[in-house]
Amino acid sequence: MDLLYKRATLEDVDILTTTRIEVLRAANKLSEATDMSEVEKQSYNYYQKALYEGNHTAYLVFDKERFVGAGGVSYFQVMPTYHNPSGKKAYVMNMYTDPEYRRKGIGYKTLDMLVQDAKSKGVTAISLEATEMGRPLYEKYGFIRMNDEMELPRVCESFSVIKDL
Repeated sequence: MDLLYKRATLEDVDILTTTRIEVLRAANKLSEATDMSEVEKQSYNYYQKALYEGNHTAYLVFDKERFVGAGGVSYFQVMPTYHNPSGKKAYVMNMYTDPEYRRKGIGYKTLDMLVQDAKSKGVTAISLEATEMGRPLYEKYGFIRMNDEMELPRVCESFSVIKDL
């Protein structure tokens, strides 16, 4: 293997978008027939804006000319808390390694590059959502499961339920 880890730029938006759709299909067990056109369009727009503004860092991994992996991290600001006095947060996403290249340290190295990038930006809280396949990698790196977070699924539907009460 002759691996090259490349920090993504605006010129890489197409490959980032394609990879995003591939990751979402795999993580959500979606068939090729599932219409992802709106997600693809919004992902493309997201990458263009976020890379330009510096709110997202992504790395692409190549074995010579062959694309074999990727990972990204989005940055955002929340109110400071006792456990996160800076209020700076990062969310790791879109981790992907080509099936032929898995279990060779590519994901771990990509994750480490993303975490180091976040640290260099003064981020004091990093989180992610793990699939069953990815969980051992994240645990090996030091991520722990969180028990205190909750989520309101399908926000628009929830608001209509509240309105109807």
